[in-house]
Amino acid sequence: MIHIATVHWQTDRWISVQQAYLRKHIQSPYRIYAWLNDVPGTSSNGFYYVCSEPVNSHAVKLNLLAEIVGHSTDRENDILMFVDGDAFPIAHVEPLLNEKLASHKLVAVQRLENNGDMQPHPCFCATTVGFWREIKGDWKAGYLWKNKEGEMVTDVGGNLMNLLKEHSIEWYPLLRSNKRNLHPVLFGVYADLIYHHAAGFRQAVTRQDRSGRRRRLLKKISSAVPGPFRRQFNRLIFERYVAENNALSERVFGMIERDPVFYKEFV
Repeated sequence: MIHIATVHWQTDRWISVQQAYLRKHIQSPYRIYAWLNDVPGTSSNGFYYVCSEPVNSHAVKLNLLAEIVGHSTDRENDILMFVDGDAFPIAHVEPLLNEKLASHKLVAVQRLENNGDMQPHPCFCATTVGFWREIKGDWKAGYLWKNKEGEMVTDVGGNLMNLLKEHSIEWYPLLRSNKRNLHPVLFGVYADLIYHHAAGFRQAVTRQDRSGRRRRLLKKISSAVPGPFRRQFNRLIFERYVAENNALSERVFGMIERDPVFYKEFV
């Protein structure tokens, strides 16, 4: 049995998309456990379990869903899979999981492209129910690492990376495999297996977009702007960049709705 934990927020637009790809690319019996906050017309269709309690933290929602999974099965070798609401498999996922979970305790996306993020990312992660119980898995941020700019940062998955280090557990990373990138972080394909939109429930701006390199470039350009107008200039430039990303996100979502093999644009 595969137990899938997912989170959707403020929109139901990704639910049918995600469920269609799960049906297509998972052959074993599975259950979907969903946290649906402020999702209009919330329905339990397609879900084994649904919660809509007003919890803000994405990581806490995932941790609680994992606890619920743990209470729903006594089979230690059942697969526990975390999938972001705007992520889904684009190929049969079980062959890779069966192979890699035989030699590694955990398989997850690693977004090195996001300014050097090192931690397992919950857009897609698979392990066993037993292992998650054993290490008392935790998706919260907290543990720090050094990014490409030499800054100490943390994000969702930071504490999980620390737990794996403390237990000397080697995990298997799924890396970005895009041949074509519309954005350096958004619209990612990982190991030719998982698609992650990465802007399905928020504005299309990432930590990579706010990286030191971009800040330095903006500072260099804005240095030619008279001082009293510099802050407004910087804000307008960044807002324009975010608006362009948001428009691109909507265009890609339209591709997803129209074309079941939309991802061939990226691989």
